[in-house]
Amino acid sequence: MSAVQSPVTITATDGPGQPPRSAALAELYREFEKELLVPLWTEIGDLMPDAPRSAALPHCWRWTDLLRLAQRAGDLVPVGRGGERRAIALANPGLAGRPFATPTLWAAIQYLNPHEDAPVHRHTQNAFRFVVAGEGVWTVVDGDPVAMRRGDFLPQAGWNWHGHHNISAQPMAWIDGLDIPFQHYLDTAFFQLGPDAVENAGVPDRSRSERLWGHPGLRPLTHLTPTRATPLLAYRWEHTDHALAEQLALEAEGHPVTVEPGHAAVRYTNPTTGGDVLPTIRSEFHRLAPGAETAGRREVGSSVFQVFQGAGEVTAGDATWAVEPGDLFVVPSWQRLCLRTAAGLDLFRFSDTPVLERLGQDRVEVEPGEPA
Repeated sequence: MSAVQSPVTITATDGPGQPPRSAALAELYREFEKELLVPLWTEIGDLMPDAPRSAALPHCWRWTDLLRLAQRAGDLVPVGRGGERRAIALANPGLAGRPFATPTLWAAIQYLNPHEDAPVHRHTQNAFRFVVAGEGVWTVVDGDPVAMRRGDFLPQAGWNWHGHHNISAQPMAWIDGLDIPFQHYLDTAFFQLGPDAVENAGVPDRSRSERLWGHPGLRPLTHLTPTRATPLLAYRWEHTDHALAEQLALEAEGHPVTVEPGHAAVRYTNPTTGGDVLPTIRSEFHRLAPGAETAGRREVGSSVFQVFQGAGEVTAGDATWAVEPGDLFVVPSWQRLCLRTAAGLDLFRFSDTPVLERLGQDRVEVEPGEPA
């Protein structure tokens, strides 16, 4: 049986470097198509552009709409084997209906009803959870129960067993971030089912990972081996909030410690290496003081932001939005980003920067200036 061949279509164009149209050229192109060949001279503009031209588009999803629809899904869609998670992915309007926020990043709202379990599984995709509001859910990672509360960032490296358990009488929603598109394109993904029931290991205030690794600035000398992803399963809001507040306080006292006036920022890091928490995802938190505005900035690679608190205006590429708590927006590769706020703005951000840095493809341009 012969293999099914995908169609190849070659379109003759006019312009510099293009051969003049002729019957012989048309016949040559038909022969190329038959043999599944494509000449570089007809494709070079798309394959080698003068700057990145992402298919993804800047887009903003409103938290009020996401939460409303997640609540409806909570009434209609069970959580169990088959669907595994009541997670609703952000589909970038430029990516032809794929459930991808950007070409490399997945973002979704996940919703769990009172006293409901999301069953145990594991996958090679690196993942995290960020909680914009609420509490009552514990995620159990390899038998370690981790509380999820407002403002917490909860990373989880690939191939770890995990399930979620809502012990409260209230539903809870949060955002999931994963490198699903990146692993999908590389054909590297594995997935495995675990037990149907989430292990009942209690609901401690501090997980085992926090008891060992959750002491800011202190590393246990009994665990010195660097890990490719962070062993700390929860980065608590009180630490993030305090670090950001102190940066702005020092600036107000005359110490130039922020990245630009009125802009404080922190990066979540792996305590065993000082590097990113996950091999393929960088996660940060940004705070703009009242009246602050950032310089225009372009980066190679894509980012997803969620507004945590406050309000402001975001310009990404040609799009501008007024944003409020919970809203999520996407900044594709090499699209100009500018943030401004009158009353103050807190933003959680994740990006694919670690992949690009390892490949030597990272580039940043901040106005005014040249690429860095």
